[in-house]
Amino acid sequence: MNVRLATAVRACILSGLVGSLAGCTAFFHQPTQARRARLGEETPTTVSLRELPLAKEKIVAAVYKFRDLTGQYKQTETGTGFSTAVTQGTTNILLKALEESGWFVAIERENVSNLLNERKIVRSSVAQFKEGENLPPLLFAGIILEGGVVSYDANIITGGGGVQYFGAGGATQYRQDRVTVYLRAVSTKSGKILKTIYTSKTILSQTVNASLFRYVTFKRLLETETGLTTTEPGQLAVTEAIEKAVEGLIIEGVRDNLWVAADKSAGAMKKTLDAYEKEKTIMSETDVYGLRKEVAPPFLSLHTYAGVMRYYGDYARHTLRGSYGASLDFHITPTFGIQVNGATGELASEGAFSRTVSSLEGNLIFRTMPYERWTPLLFIGAGAVAQSGSTPFQFQGATYLQAQGGVGVQFSASKAIGFRSTIAYNQPFTDALDGRVAGARNDYYLRGTLGLVIHIGQFSLPKSRPITSAQAPPQPSAVQPRPTPKK
Repeated sequence: MNVRLATAVRACILSGLVGSLAGCTAFFHQPTQARRARLGEETPTTVSLRELPLAKEKIVAAVYKFRDLTGQYKQTETGTGFSTAVTQGTTNILLKALEESGWFVAIERENVSNLLNERKIVRSSVAQFKEGENLPPLLFAGIILEGGVVSYDANIITGGGGVQYFGAGGATQYRQDRVTVYLRAVSTKSGKILKTIYTSKTILSQTVNASLFRYVTFKRLLETETGLTTTEPGQLAVTEAIEKAVEGLIIEGVRDNLWVAADKSAGAMKKTLDAYEKEKTIMSETDVYGLRKEVAPPFLSLHTYAGVMRYYGDYARHTLRGSYGASLDFHITPTFGIQVNGATGELASEGAFSRTVSSLEGNLIFRTMPYERWTPLLFIGAGAVAQSGSTPFQFQGATYLQAQGGVGVQFSASKAIGFRSTIAYNQPFTDALDGRVAGARNDYYLRGTLGLVIHIGQFSLPKSRPITSAQAPPQPSAVQPRPTPKK
């Protein structure tokens, strides 16, 4: 097998691996033929809505119009189109959610004129054949459900990443939209707004692709590409938000004595109320991007670590050698702090030189997400480096000033213990760190570490408004019995 053929075979194998890794999902899910009609998909909230405890008596509810109030049109590559971003059938979705819950008797009000016209026809027809017989009266509603989809926010988060090397690579992109729903219950007797519920749901779109573009031989170009794009259906997102609003309306109505669960479901309702209050407390601590303050950042952090150092200087060979050290972080605020770091390690070039050096550094440290368990770290500062003496942190010989900076990531397993990994660039202001002065650039070295962090003292978490159950006096039930016609 000649060299050109072997190169072509290797390139084909590489392209096959890249394509199979990134495109197998697209291959097995690509539509190859028309599909039959099927029943509509359910959301995770549909299941929890059906599993709610039973009602003591169902609530007669009317829905006149549950509108799309956003006025938002679909975004296209050239601007906006004439299609709306939110489905216009939200009233139908709400009526279906009311039925799924088992707590409501929904009555027709959106097209009540059609119903009244049909009753007139029935009444006139019956009067011709059965004199004196009348239709039963229509049900009247105990509550009216109002509200709508009030917001559709596009591109609240966008991003992606990718890598390409010698014509082979892959990339991913994502976008997140957000839909917001408000639902309120109004008493038909007094016009009082009994309860208002606010829910939201994100809509995720993401793209994954991989490609290969390479000359395998002279005048022979190999090019392959595969990818997959998925978008969460907007109708399902609106459905889930409305179902969550109905679920919240039922639970908060029971909490505030607006309606009552069945006697045999009292225990289950108590558990449902407790879970709902816990969920509301969590959501009060969560921002619009889904980030929640999980841990209280520490005042002091003691970090002991081990790692590797790599020398770059006047010798060509760059060899990895071990290092270890410790640092103490004192945080002025949850985000900014001051770090004192001491480290020792070996700088070496294989077959040329080996020298153990120690450094003492002072840094400014920045935690980008101090209240999260995972937080990126940035640090920058200055210090001194010299050859180690008889003890690891004893300087011997000439001492040189240096500047350093780096990045890292820290995971807080608990309020007392965490783990940290960093990589730092260290630039001494000398070219004699390796014992040789040559060239126009100073010596420098990289240090990577992994170690244990011990937290001492803590900042307090930002206080959120407590979620308390409304202890209102019992109100007249919104449940309306079915009227019986007079004899």
